[in-house]
Amino acid sequence: MNDKPLAELLRPQNIAEVVGQEHLLGKGRILNNLISSGNLPSLILWGPPGSGKTTLAHLLAQAVGANFVTLSAVSAGVKEVRKVAEEAGAHSLLKNKTVLFLDEIHRFNRAQQDALLPYVENGTITLIGATTENPSFEINGALLSRVRIFALKKLSEEHLQKLLKKALEKAPSWLGQEISVGEDIIRQIAFISDGDARRALTLLEIGAAAASSEKQEFTMDLLNEIMDKPMMIHDKDRDSHYHLISAFIKSMRGSDVDAALYYLQRMLQGGEDPLFILRRMMIFASEDIGLADPMAIAMVNRALTALQFVGLPEGEYALTHAVMYLAIAPKSNSVCRALMASRDLARKHGNLEPPKSVINAVTSYDRKELGYGAGYAYAHDFPAHIAKMQFLPDELKDEILVSLEPIGREKDVEARLKYIDEILEKKSRS
Repeated sequence: MNDKPLAELLRPQNIAEVVGQEHLLGKGRILNNLISSGNLPSLILWGPPGSGKTTLAHLLAQAVGANFVTLSAVSAGVKEVRKVAEEAGAHSLLKNKTVLFLDEIHRFNRAQQDALLPYVENGTITLIGATTENPSFEINGALLSRVRIFALKKLSEEHLQKLLKKALEKAPSWLGQEISVGEDIIRQIAFISDGDARRALTLLEIGAAAASSEKQEFTMDLLNEIMDKPMMIHDKDRDSHYHLISAFIKSMRGSDVDAALYYLQRMLQGGEDPLFILRRMMIFASEDIGLADPMAIAMVNRALTALQFVGLPEGEYALTHAVMYLAIAPKSNSVCRALMASRDLARKHGNLEPPKSVINAVTSYDRKELGYGAGYAYAHDFPAHIAKMQFLPDELKDEILVSLEPIGREKDVEARLKYIDEILEKKSRS
């Protein structure tokens, strides 16, 4: 057996062998054109784990004949960057380019990122950064202005199946013998790997080696054993992905906490991304609970923070906690109704001018000639800090968009709203 990991053995040797990222590498696409021209700018590869960022960086440098130097932002600092730049300067005298591949570039702090600027700006190094985080949030504006950002897509299940079959064709070179793996196993590995090529190949490598050494078939039970948890079967079109999330949401909406927890585990055990589940829970907290329990959305946000902090599997406690809270909480769709009503009103009536009294007078002309701000009543100068004024445009002054129900905390909110309406002399909401 080969000592190198399977993912390393199958690393593409040229751009043509890369699986996926057709939107960047296909004929006539931007990275393909840059490679053909031999002009490689400094850039950042942004994409999920296992999407091929490191491999692509290697191949880009190879395609333009540049020296390739790798640093990890986790362990490297300004000192290491300067050393690379010094060596790159020496290479440039021989007209050899240097590509610095900085993995996890988002881990560099502001000062460390600033240290890259002069070398990128004067062309001493061509920087290729790799990150799983949005560069707009994690990379300094000064550095961003000097690089191109290329977003890599998560590999599809079809991409991963292609990689897995290619690996099996080369089994004798890494396993020492051929091995038969069923299509169902290939499909399941591709599904549970969630776009991560490295994870898919690692699962295949471990399972194939175990099946070979024990002279047993690579079965679904063996795959479950490798994953240390049972796998839920999903069909090729992933209908169950949508069926389960639908059942999960409807169970919480129906306040069936037991069903909600069951479907949560069905999804988690089947390899669903917990962030996808939390996004749907965040929507649910406003759409189906809203003001009946204003803490619901905060509970989901806290579960997200806890999951990001502790990771899985311990993060399942926070997920379970939040699901129980949402399922048991009183339900109201008043936020949903208000959203739809206000959206329809805004779209129907276009760009109506607000009352002049609530438009800020920036200049004396605004105030004297246009009447902006005239008659504005400062709310904090009035009892209960509510000023009797018209805030909607004249054409819409009698519109009512919010209707509440005496459910949960919404009972208190309804009483407060009725009190406000009386002061503002609004018509009945019933």
